Amino acid sequence: MCLSNTNLFVISGGPGAGKTTLLQELEKRGFPFAPDPPRQIIQEQVQRGGIALPWRDRRAFTLLWLERSIELYLTHTPSTRPTFSERGIPDTLCYARRIGFADEELILDACRRYRYAPVVFLAPLWKEIYETDNERKEEFVEIERTYEPLVEVYSGLGYRLIELPKVSPAQRAQFVLEQLRLVGCPIDIQAVKSGS
Repeated sequence: MCLSNTNLFVISGGPGAGKTTLLQELEKRGFPFAPDPPRQIIQEQVQRGGIALPWRDRRAFTLLWLERSIELYLTHTPSTRPTFSERGIPDTLCYARRIGFADEELILDACRRYRYAPVVFLAPLWKEIYETDNERKEEFVEIERTYEPLVEVYSGLGYRLIELPKVSPAQRAQFVLEQLRLVGCPIDIQAVKSGS
């Protein structure tokens, strides 16, 4: 069985590129979003002393990420209005390829079965705003390898990619909503501009 959710829009990109901040800005304007699974998993695993962490057991982390991504997809399907997802199932595939995960076909099958809106927004790497924290431990030089594989994975799965501009969160949110209007989503831009 394949599912398609044309109102669930992925916002992806490298770590620390402003995805969460953008999604919070969109949420202020009335657009719900599904949170970033890797960050949640890391927080939960650290709290309970688990091993499904990218610096301990990458296989367990990848499988948990896939499971959580599918759960989030199903929670927000169907969506009757534009909803956003911080990362999508294809992000899991990208990570799996990066670490040499042996069961790539399992993730690829999930990418084919659970389809998001055909337009995906990508936040480019942005050194000036990148910061490490408890969940994001990589230095900027390590994450520079993450962007192009995301482009390859999402475009290879047939998604149309739109790169986000390096502007303020409010301007980025406006850009996203204007792009949605251009692809036929019924959004009242004037109401959005006023923040209602």
